[in-house]
Amino acid sequence: MRILVAMSGGVDSSVAAALLRTDGHEVIGVTMRLADEDPSLRPTGAAERGCCGVRAIEDARRVCARLGIPHYPLDFWEAMESEVIAEFCAEYARGRTPNPCIRCNDILKFHILLGRLAEFKADRLATGHYARIVPVNGSFQLRRAADRRRDQSYFLYRFTQEQLARVILPLGELTKDEVRAQAGSLGLPVADKPDSQEICFVPGDDYPIFLRKRRPGLFRPGPVKDETGCELGRHNGIAGFTIGQRKGLGLPLGERRYVVRLEPETATVVLGPESSAYGTTAELEAVTWVAGCPPAERFRARVRIRNQHPAAPALVHVEPDRSLVTFDRPQWALTPGQAAVCYDDDRVLGGGTIARTGNARPAARVTGN
Repeated sequence: MRILVAMSGGVDSSVAAALLRTDGHEVIGVTMRLADEDPSLRPTGAAERGCCGVRAIEDARRVCARLGIPHYPLDFWEAMESEVIAEFCAEYARGRTPNPCIRCNDILKFHILLGRLAEFKADRLATGHYARIVPVNGSFQLRRAADRRRDQSYFLYRFTQEQLARVILPLGELTKDEVRAQAGSLGLPVADKPDSQEICFVPGDDYPIFLRKRRPGLFRPGPVKDETGCELGRHNGIAGFTIGQRKGLGLPLGERRYVVRLEPETATVVLGPESSAYGTTAELEAVTWVAGCPPAERFRARVRIRNQHPAAPALVHVEPDRSLVTFDRPQWALTPGQAAVCYDDDRVLGGGTIARTGNARPAARVTGN
């Protein structure tokens, strides 16, 4: 089988390519250049990005040379700009906090790149994500990785059945330690390369500087108010705030206050006590289901509202153009713009983008689910 491997220049995708090569497949490495390497856009003292830039391409090339497989750099910068970065900025303008990694996976890797398999006469696309694809009765399930600490299924919840049939995730059954050990035993030049901890298109991981250069209108001054409408001070732009934030408010409040709401229409940041930063309901938009349809109109699931957030029990009510999640217990910092992903044990059911949040009675039990 000829397999195209998306190689970021890191240890995970490098070992994915190596494992497929060892299994006897014909492997082709490709690296998507997703980052603008213009030094003028990089904050003073900031290092070059660890993934998807010039260094990543060179690291992937060296790994492919070691494995004896061809390597092709692909310029995806325009697609990144129009499909991911533009939406990233637009979400901040809406007073929301986006997750661009989900959109990058959905649009760039598993739509545009997957659509180029025929160009390379390849049968499948492989990546170094930690998740599992399991065939069951003629369809496919997306499941959490064996290494729960590294599980990335949250970022992949938008997979369709058609995509799952054409994608391979070789690391799903391995732990990170095992992947590092494999890289070392194979003599891969990236065996000890640190994992990237930042979004590739944000130089120095400095969101305010990045957003200010692209959307200066996001940084118009506005009021900071409490929940009663009393003005507590001023701020320099709502893009510098997110729900649940306590540090960096720049106000001598005398007590702990948290960001509980952003109002982009009036550029208002609303602060409240810790209790006000919890919510029980999340209305989801742009909802997708891995199986192609939801399990039922109303069903129970465990729902993650951030990648590192523990999945919490909830009732999910599916409607034609949205879904409503009602948690059994209040959740900290339900944040518009982030994804809420539904799980049945280790199986990903689907999810959507949090559009609105609120409070309601705890979720009722649904018989038979």
